[in-house]
Amino acid sequence: MVAKRIIPCLDVKGGRTVKGINFGQLRDVGDAVELGQYYARSGADELVYLDISASKEERATFTHLVERIADGINIPFTVGGGIGSMEDAARLLDAGADKISINSAAIAHPELIDQIASRYGSQFVVVAIDALQDEAGVWGVTTHGGSRRSERELFEWAREAQERGAGEILFTSMNHDGTRRGYPCQTFARLAEQLSIPIIASGGAGSVEDIAQVLTLGKADAALAASIFHYGEITVEELKLRLREQEIDVRL
Repeated sequence: MVAKRIIPCLDVKGGRTVKGINFGQLRDVGDAVELGQYYARSGADELVYLDISASKEERATFTHLVERIADGINIPFTVGGGIGSMEDAARLLDAGADKISINSAAIAHPELIDQIASRYGSQFVVVAIDALQDEAGVWGVTTHGGSRRSERELFEWAREAQERGAGEILFTSMNHDGTRRGYPCQTFARLAEQLSIPIIASGGAGSVEDIAQVLTLGKADAALAASIFHYGEITVEELKLRLREQEIDVRL
C-alpha cells in the first residue's frame, strides 16, 4: 500500500500566507517561504501553495515567489491560482513547481486538462474542485475562489477530469473549510469509489481524529490542512506519530 500523505496548504496573498473561514475572513499567518521551509523540516510530504488573489498584477510576484520556494525547500510542492492557459502552467513549472493545480479555468475550458497532461504528463496536473453542498444534498462545483456557482456537479466533474488526464483530484468542501469540524468522509469515500486516481482531502481539519477519519473512512490518499498547522496546535511530525498509533501508514 502507498503511504498516506500529509500536505500543509498555504493560501498566498501578496506573498504572505493567510487563512480564512468558508473562503472568507482572512488572517495573516506568516511569510509563505519561511512557513514552507518549516513544514518541510517538520516532515510534510508535500506542500500546496494557492495564489488566492491571482490578479494579473500579482502573477509576476507569485512566479518570483515560486522560484524562492523551489530554492528553499526539498519536498514536492504544487501551485495553483489564476492558471488559465498552457502558458501559465509552463511559467510556474519552469519556475520550479512540481505540479500545478487548475480549478476555474478547467471548468471553463476542460480541454486545458488534456493539453497540460499531454505536454507534461498527468503526474503534473492536479484538478482542484471547490464544491458546496446544498440543502438537497447536491454538491455543486464553484469557481473563482468559491464566489461563483457553475453548472457542474462534483462526482461527474471529477470523473471527467480523470478521463481528460488529471493525475490527482484536490476536493475542498466549502461547507467545512476552516470550520475545524472535520471532513465530509462519506462524500470522500463515494468519490474514491468512482475514481482510480489519488484524492487529496481538503476542508475541515480540526484534530488528529478528523485527519485519521478522512484517510480511513473517507479513503482519501492525502489530507490537506492549514489551521491546525498554521496556529501551532500540532506539528506535522506529531500528527504522523499519532496517526501511526492508529496503524495508519504514513512516512516518518
